[in-house]
Amino acid sequence: MNELQSIKRRFGIVGHSPLLDRALSRAVRVAPTDLTVLIIGESGVGKEAFSKVIHALSPRKHNPFIAINCGAIPEGTINSELFGHEKGAFTGATHERKGYFEAVDGGTIFLDEIGEMPLDTQTYLLRVLETGEFMRVGSSKSLKTNVRVLAATNVDLEKRVQEGKFREDLYYRLSTVPIHVPALRERREDIPLLFRKFALDFANKYHMEPIRLTEDAMELLLSYHWPGNVRELKNVVGQLSVLAEDRLITAEQVLSILPKLREGRLPAFSAPSEVSTAANEFSEREMLYQLLIDMRHQIEELKRAILDMAALNKLQLPVNLGGESPMSKMPQAFASAAEPTTTYKAAAQSSFRPESNPHILIHPPETKVEISEETILSLEDMERELIKKALKKHKGRRKNAAKELGISERTLYRKIKQYELE
Repeated sequence: MNELQSIKRRFGIVGHSPLLDRALSRAVRVAPTDLTVLIIGESGVGKEAFSKVIHALSPRKHNPFIAINCGAIPEGTINSELFGHEKGAFTGATHERKGYFEAVDGGTIFLDEIGEMPLDTQTYLLRVLETGEFMRVGSSKSLKTNVRVLAATNVDLEKRVQEGKFREDLYYRLSTVPIHVPALRERREDIPLLFRKFALDFANKYHMEPIRLTEDAMELLLSYHWPGNVRELKNVVGQLSVLAEDRLITAEQVLSILPKLREGRLPAFSAPSEVSTAANEFSEREMLYQLLIDMRHQIEELKRAILDMAALNKLQLPVNLGGESPMSKMPQAFASAAEPTTTYKAAAQSSFRPESNPHILIHPPETKVEISEETILSLEDMERELIKKALKKHKGRRKNAAKELGISERTLYRKIKQYELE
């Protein structure tokens, strides 16, 4: 444990979460070997920090280390970037060039967003991993390199394999040792520590007093689902440090500067991680309960409005609450005030005269004001509509839609099949 604390201080890793310690322990154990490592985690969790830990604790620590974002390199040039090219290999190749695998010989290459790598480049990478050989673009000469490969992904590579977008043999070659980095919402106990670190860093950098949060403001941060993880938290601290007038910030002040923190508490899927399927299921269940609570509030408001109209017009409203409603299977904690009223019948007294009262707000006697159960969308209808809107907003791009909804692409794919939205 002391070793882990020392490594955390050395590399600026903040947190005491068991999930974080487990991932870091695995990185420390695999570092002295030459095994290929696949670091799995959502965007913004700090996967690159783990790659630096592995390199710094390995026998290659005095040799070069380079981090490459595979998703940021155009498909037409990535082969040249990684493996180099010969003069005249393509238009604009006015001289030969060494690629990263040649330039970092003896060191470590970190391939971030490996899931975005084109299929032909995957073939070349597989050959490097298996034989240590590669060829420059436009050359027929085989070259050798001794490079350790660390890869990272924020997508489900197994699903990509099934879709034919990622080579199965490369997937198994990369995931010799997988390391799962937990999302921030899976280690909420670390949020206060991270907040204090970022606040102090920002204050030292810009020579100002560090900000602090009241208890209710900290609760607001703890209840937010943090789709951008640690990177988003750091961004939030920066905004609050600059925009807040007081150094002790309340929840109201936080929301006035960052209203998105309120939106993050509305019913929504928590973005799942590869680490824990059980956590995903809990998040979905939590969302459904929140939807039930909101439906209960809407029904209560509707009932109060009808009763107010009846009282204003001195009408009697026999209310029928019989029969099984869609809410009858709710958890008992939510069911008490959530059963929908099926029929309200306005039955006036015999002396009722609509023309004698200009303030009548509802229809004459015998008129039924009906609230049918069909007007209450089922949870599945709500979920289907949310998914349809997200897909439409992002023009069918499932990756972006899944991020918007806060669910994994695998979950979104399953929901699309379930609701026949293809």
